Amino acid sequence: MLSDVTRWYPLQPADADFFESAPHVFTYQKRFAAPPAQVWEQLTSDASIAAWGPAVKELSWTSPRPFGVGTTREVVALGGARMRERYFRWEDGSRHSFACYESSLPLFNRFAEDYLIEPDGADTLFTWVVAIEPKRAAALAVKLLAPAAKAGFGRMPRDGQRYWANKTKRS
Repeated sequence: MLSDVTRWYPLQPADADFFESAPHVFTYQKRFAAPPAQVWEQLTSDASIAAWGPAVKELSWTSPRPFGVGTTREVVALGGARMRERYFRWEDGSRHSFACYESSLPLFNRFAEDYLIEPDGADTLFTWVVAIEPKRAAALAVKLLAPAAKAGFGRMPRDGQRYWANKTKRS
C-alpha cells in the first residue's frame, strides 16, 4: 500500500451509465502492437499502467487476487494527485471499469474509467474512457480547462502505444 499522509475527499459512486451521462467524457482509442491476452495480463499486473510511462507514477492493488468486481487499487498520477478506485465491472480478458471512491483533490463528485481490449488482427484495439463530474465550485474551471484535460489524459494511451511498440521491438 502506498504511504498515507494524504487528506482524502470522498466521491459519489458511479456505474456504467455514468459513461453516457457525465458532464465530461473523454474517449481515446489506440492500436497496441500486442495480442489482447498480453495487454490484459499487463493491465492486471502489479505495475499495470504505471509501466507505460510517466502519466501514472505509482499504482498499488489493494485487493488480493484473483481480481474482479469489488477489486480496489490506489493510483498516484503525474503531479501527485492520488485516487482510490473500486471496480464495478470486470470482464476477465476484455474489459474493466472503476469509479474513484476517494481522491486527494477536492474537485470531483464522480470520476470513472473504462478500459476495453478488443482483437485487431494480431494486435489490440485499446479503448479508454474517462468520465468526470466536477464539484459545483470547480464546474466552470473544469469546463474551461476540458480541452487541456482531454489532452493531458491522452498522454496515458499514447504512452501505452509507445510501451507496446517498444516491447515488440525488444522481443
